[in-house]
Amino acid sequence: MSLPLAPWEAALGTSVTAPTPEGPVALTIPPDSSSGRRLRLKGRGLPGTPPGDLFVVLEVVLPPAGTAKAQDAYRAMAAAFDFNPRDTDKE
Repeated sequence: MSLPLAPWEAALGTSVTAPTPEGPVALTIPPDSSSGRRLRLKGRGLPGTPPGDLFVVLEVVLPPAGTAKAQDAYRAMAAAFDFNPRDTDKE
């Protein structure tokens, strides 16, 4: 299943409630998570003997930049981070 996260939840880590076939569970999101990261919930998938595992795929969703305040926040982030997502020369 896909689990949407705000950028700050993915960057800082958090605890969220995730739906499963057997009901909601508390799920800890590790800090520095990114879109596409898979978290395995052992025994929380399809019911059976034994029950299957549920894989949660994190999806970082960006807030819209539709207001001047939001655009200023994005500009502040751009100034605060030395980050280029297309830079393939990572340490």
